[in-house]
Amino acid sequence: MSTVPSFEELLASTEHSAIHLEMRDGYMESDPSFVAWQQGFRDLPEDNDPEIRPWLKWVRKATDRGVVIRRARVFSVPESDYLRFEHHVSDANVKAGEQIRWLSRRHATDIAFPGNDFWVFDNRTVLVLHFDGNGESAPGEWLEMTDDPTVLKLCTSAFEAVWDRATPHSEYQPT
Repeated sequence: MSTVPSFEELLASTEHSAIHLEMRDGYMESDPSFVAWQQGFRDLPEDNDPEIRPWLKWVRKATDRGVVIRRARVFSVPESDYLRFEHHVSDANVKAGEQIRWLSRRHATDIAFPGNDFWVFDNRTVLVLHFDGNGESAPGEWLEMTDDPTVLKLCTSAFEAVWDRATPHSEYQPT
């Protein structure tokens, strides 16, 4: 069994760039923040406060060091409730320093994609994320790291193709 560093450790050790491609229409729908959002609660501290949502703190620390963090989302239209939720909470990610873009699946037909969502750190290491059919972390090892050049090339080329076509977060509004 391999040991994969935490996201905090991965971002802390990143020197130049981190890219992330999301291709699912829903993730971890059991997330209490998503459940609260579905019930009409917006802008809760747990969505926007770096002390409660550590991701925001990790992103800020990395971007303050000069690391460029880019996230692209490929999604179906009309958007799922989960994607609308992600759009809403992404404002805090952008404020923390993350760059985010959105591309509808309809505009991605000719892009070759890997079979899973992923992160690429410093154009060297790929972190593959495995989810079950309901978007929850897959049982067992849901994170897989590789430096396989073929996987790295596929992931980076897919990400850049999406990034070039996608709409910046500030300009995209879900339907």
